[in-house]
Amino acid sequence: MVFITEESIKEFQTLMEEIAEPLKKTFQNVHQGYPSGTLIRFLKARDGNVSKAHKMLVDSLNWRIQNEIDDILTKPIIPTDLYRGLRDSYLMGMSGYSKEGLPVIAIGVGLSMFDKASIHYYIQSHIQMNEYRDRVILPSATKKFGRHISTCIKVLDMTGLKLSALNHIKITTVLSTIDDQNYPEKTDTYFIVNAPYIFSACWKVVRPLLQERTRKKVQVLSGSGRDELLKIMDYASLPHFCKKEGSSSSRYSRNGTYDDCFSLDHSFHEQLYNYTKEQAKLLEADALIKQGSFHVDFPEPDPEGAKIAQTIETEFQRLGNQNGVSNSLRGIKINAD
Repeated sequence: MVFITEESIKEFQTLMEEIAEPLKKTFQNVHQGYPSGTLIRFLKARDGNVSKAHKMLVDSLNWRIQNEIDDILTKPIIPTDLYRGLRDSYLMGMSGYSKEGLPVIAIGVGLSMFDKASIHYYIQSHIQMNEYRDRVILPSATKKFGRHISTCIKVLDMTGLKLSALNHIKITTVLSTIDDQNYPEKTDTYFIVNAPYIFSACWKVVRPLLQERTRKKVQVLSGSGRDELLKIMDYASLPHFCKKEGSSSSRYSRNGTYDDCFSLDHSFHEQLYNYTKEQAKLLEADALIKQGSFHVDFPEPDPEGAKIAQTIETEFQRLGNQNGVSNSLRGIKINAD
């Protein structure tokens, strides 16, 4: 476990006082009034090494300036049908809050297809959700719960995970690298639910490659994880794919009776989308609204991330090459009756 000392924080603060003014300006959007907390996050991401943490943060601030990240919430993805297609093919949303006030972010890993638009739109949408979380959701939670809240909980639904997930490994690696390099230590716990055999087999291989602090954050729950998750959040905050009991937990309908937190019609996405349109109007950004996707430079994955991605790909291929496994996995359903 990394222990961050007061001395290292002060040393980091001194280094940040020397950065250029444009970097200081974008740093304000990052720390949202809690600069020390941000320094601690980057220190944790670099195992307490001040020099490496400083380089990581400065690189991230430069990335924000070069890619105009501070303005990304003024650039809605239009038309609405295109954005709806993104939401239907990249399943991610917010279902509520934990009992401690942490936002609950739901991700449909197994059923996300990333097939409705170019990679640039998915990256734009992903970063917009990150920025909306950090600039709107977390400050609001901090005010509501009366304490500084800077992290979230993520519930990853593995329903429908198949060998075809290899087709998405490039874009998922890009998205995870963006998070690792520019939004470190923003997730308190990752809960894996509805995990099929293919995930379990890969997890055994990938888990030892993760850093200890990351391994401790990941919890693989039985079935839909409903009972375990209810210990830390109310029923209303459960992602829709966790609300059923028993072995049929994964057989939910995305248009059924449960509140689909992935859909554009969910309150979280409606509020986020309306927020970006309102911000565009406030800045008289009509010209920007008419433009195409918002291009962000693809980050290069660090060696550790590249190794993990390669390991996942190799393990998927190994499973697919086993006699009889490929055919059975193509039609696998999590916890099927």
